[in-house]
This record gives sequence, C-alpha cells and structure tokens, in this order.
Amino acid sequence: MTAGQAARQAQVVAHGAQAIRAGSHSFAAAARLFTPSVREGAVMLYAWCRHCDDVVDGQELGHGQRSGERGDGPARLAQLREATRRACAGLPGDDPVFAGLAEVVRRHRIAPVYFEHHLDGFAMDVEEHRYATLEDTLAYCWRVAGVVGVMMAQIMGRSDAATLDRACDLGLAFQLTNIARDVVEDAAIGRIYLPAEWLAAEGLPADARLAEPRHREALARVAMRLVQAAEPYYDSALGGLPALPLRSAWSIATARSVYRAIGRKVQARGPAAWDTRARTNRAEKLGWVAAGGVQALASRARRPQMRDQHLFQRPA
Repeated sequence: MTAGQAARQAQVVAHGAQAIRAGSHSFAAAARLFTPSVREGAVMLYAWCRHCDDVVDGQELGHGQRSGERGDGPARLAQLREATRRACAGLPGDDPVFAGLAEVVRRHRIAPVYFEHHLDGFAMDVEEHRYATLEDTLAYCWRVAGVVGVMMAQIMGRSDAATLDRACDLGLAFQLTNIARDVVEDAAIGRIYLPAEWLAAEGLPADARLAEPRHREALARVAMRLVQAAEPYYDSALGGLPALPLRSAWSIATARSVYRAIGRKVQARGPAAWDTRARTNRAEKLGWVAAGGVQALASRARRPQMRDQHLFQRPA
C-alpha cells in the first residue's frame, strides 16, 4: 500500500468512527472493545448502514427524522442499490461511505446478498409496509438488523452457520428494543412496526394516530409485549459468545447488556416511556462494560448449546 493509499484508508476509517460516535452512543461504547482490525471493519460497516438509513429518511446521522424529506423514496433506494453494488464490485468512487464498504467486502469476503437484504428492509419502509403478526415484524427485523449481526460476525472472523444464527438473534433483539423505544417517533411519520393483531387487541389505531398521548397506557402494554418478545433472542445471543475471539465476545456482551437495559427502561416507565428517549448513562455503560468482560471470560468455559428452533429462522 502506498502512502497515499494508506492516508486515504485512514480517512475512510476515521469517517466511519465519526459516524458511529454521532449516530449510536450505545454501540460506539461497545465498539471500543474490539481489536483495532475488527473495530475498523465494524465502523466502516456501520457508516454504510447509517448512510442508507439517513438517505431513505432524509435525516443526518439518525437525527431529524420527523422533519426529514422522504419524497422520491424509490429513486433514493435505487441509487443506494447501484452505489452499493458498485462498491461490492470494487468500484466505490470517492465517497468514504462506499469506499469503506468496498474495503469491508475486500477484507472479510462478505457476500453482496447480505447488503441487498439490508436494503430490502429500507424498501419495506419506502413501501410503507404493514406487519400483521410478530413473525412479520421479525422478518423486517431480519433485514434491518439481523443481517447486520450476521455481517458483523463475519468481520469478527466467524462464518459458521451456528454462530451466524446467534449473531442474527442479537440483531433481532436490538431491533425489537429499538421499535419499542421509538414507537411514538416512528408512528408520527407513519411507520408502524408493531404487529397489527396486537394493536387491534388493545383497540389501538394502526396509523399515525398511534402517537397521540391518549393512547399511551394501551401502547405501553403493547411495547411491554415487544420487550418481552426480545428476551429469548437476547438469551440465545449468549450462546454465540464462546465462538467469538475474547475481545469480540467482550464487546458483544457489553452491547447486548446496554440494549437490553434500554428495553427494560421502556418497560419500567410504562405510559411515560416516551416522555424522554430511553437511554443508558455513562455510569451504567461502564457497569455493563465490566459485566461484559466477566461474561466474555465465562463464555470460554461454556459448552455449546443447541439454539431454540422455535425462534425466527433467518433465510438460508
């Protein structure tokens, strides 16, 4: 690698690191625990995921969703698909987001189909897809988060089906937590990810009216069901720790605990869950970092266990 190429690569990685710091405080904290090479891959992948979300929602680094311009969604998505395909083929152009994506593909040999799956999730948003059952919601979660977990596992050096299944489970759990935390904000722009049959059971509307304060008590009950639905996926994700390198297991165990704590805060707050955004503070994150280290070390002696076959099955 020439000096110029090295400088360009450092710029691409720095761009990804800035994106994760601004876009996800929770994952940024956990990503610091990775080895440098894994961290580089993780932040470059995150930067691409974040960019796709921002383009589709007309926001910046995850902020400004309500005021974001979402017109011409199909055209935006088509441009993302084309730029992504070119990057996967080694032709990223000058954009650091796609230069980083090309580097991730080059280093870790991630199949382009996974990136297509992720973009399919954004297509569901563009098409204003509705979700009748929890299984439908989980199918969406696979595309926008489970597949990211699968790609992250490959960045950590693991590609066996059993580990990828556990990585998918953690991504599903993260997204179910996100939906519960952001349900009011999402509903305000017409995005409803909660199962329609759950809403109907509580007499709740499956449209933007869901965000109205008068629905908070019933909505809290539905959100609690979603947080509880995430639990078996958080539990299953623990089974993937023994297969990961120690530093990666530490990072993943920490991220798991941080996100799980957010879901529990949503559950504990009840109707007040959306008065302010549920998040963990610095002291709590430090506590989860320490606990994650203990879990990672303990996982070295844990025997592999069969995954619960009743959980969502990712596409082969």
